[in-house]
Amino acid sequence: MSLTTESLPDAVAADLAAFVQESPSSYHAADAARRRLTAAGFVELDERAHWDLQAGGKHLVVRDGAILAWVMPAGTGRAGASDTGATGPDGPGFRVFGTHTDSPAFKLKPNPDFTVEGTQQVGVEIYGGPLLNSWLDRELCFAGRLVTLDGQEVLTRTPPIGRIPQLAIHLDRQVNEKLALDRQRHVQPVIGLEHLTGGEPGGADVIRALADSAGIDPSDVVGFDVVTIAAQDPARFGLHEEFLASPRLDNLSSVHAGVSALALVEPAGLGSIPLLAAFDHEEVGSATRSGASGPFLSDVTARIVAALTGDAGGSAGEALARSMARSVCVSSDTGHAVHPNYPERHDPVTRPRLGRGPLLKINAQQRYATDAVGTAHWARACAAAGVSYQEFVSNNAMPCGSTIGPLTATRLGMTTVDVGIALWSMHSAREMCAVSDVHDLFRVAHAFLSDH
Repeated sequence: MSLTTESLPDAVAADLAAFVQESPSSYHAADAARRRLTAAGFVELDERAHWDLQAGGKHLVVRDGAILAWVMPAGTGRAGASDTGATGPDGPGFRVFGTHTDSPAFKLKPNPDFTVEGTQQVGVEIYGGPLLNSWLDRELCFAGRLVTLDGQEVLTRTPPIGRIPQLAIHLDRQVNEKLALDRQRHVQPVIGLEHLTGGEPGGADVIRALADSAGIDPSDVVGFDVVTIAAQDPARFGLHEEFLASPRLDNLSSVHAGVSALALVEPAGLGSIPLLAAFDHEEVGSATRSGASGPFLSDVTARIVAALTGDAGGSAGEALARSMARSVCVSSDTGHAVHPNYPERHDPVTRPRLGRGPLLKINAQQRYATDAVGTAHWARACAAAGVSYQEFVSNNAMPCGSTIGPLTATRLGMTTVDVGIALWSMHSAREMCAVSDVHDLFRVAHAFLSDH
């Protein structure tokens, strides 16, 4: 589905649901974003090659499970780019819509197959901070990338083949008072019955199932990055179908908003370079080559500035520092709406609610990067989009999570503001949000990236 700035909430929600289904892993999410942007006229670049960046060009780069995409201003524009793509000694400013492609899950261990009591199981590690109990008694697929000996990378997803069965209440009479899951013993999925393999070597091999789904020989697979996903599709519900229940809303809701918004941005009249930065590994700290603490965004922005200014030194040049000083990042990640069954867990005064607009996230300890200057950028984008926003701040007795915002601000020095749609059941295998908030975030993302 191709969205426009006139798309109604139902259409945006349906397109988000489709994007979630296309994106069972961070690698799939980056690929889905690549395909959607390529269809909108973006040209993929190879990091290993020279880049010929011309005025008006639309480009993207994929690094593992992360993607960066941007639009070069056309003509002279307000960024001062000439028809040859040069701006002189001053670097352009960037308007970065930052987000992440990964979600909490279970990640396949090396040598994953084992058998207990005649049952075939799969060894997994906990990835990020999932709500463990939400993964019980759900049919699970396995998805991610396989790498062959010759270096070929193949994306794959199995049908529903796994489940983490919960212990019956008859065998744990206290389970409704306190559910305690051992992270090693109690969360390993079952995928089959041993006697059905017929003694075939490797018959229980989950890698075999992944390779079969990808159409490759399992003996060629030498590496894999694979996670579990809940098999149930996204769905609307509520008296007026005002809610969307879905896996991986944290943070595919933001990736979808950024991709959909950037696809509609045209080069003419841009005052800065709109750039989508969808990183991987946020849920585990971002300290990877494709994470927000890695060099991906700084590498790409340095190359863009070098191409526009003729500064072959790029990252060593003064132009890049000037460019970062002119830049702003909207770090978009989901946040918490006040939970009606646990209202005491939230700030007593600031009470964000589902369906009342996206959140502006604030934290005195700088777990969010929002400050007064960033707030003004966000408020202008919301006003241009005709969208109301609401503030979020944690209860002082509750620890606050963090995002790519502080990492981006620290690494690049650009003004950064943290935002995102409100959720219930964050980090569950199946989260939920308000359909109207999905629509509003898309509209604000477009206004921000369009420099309105």
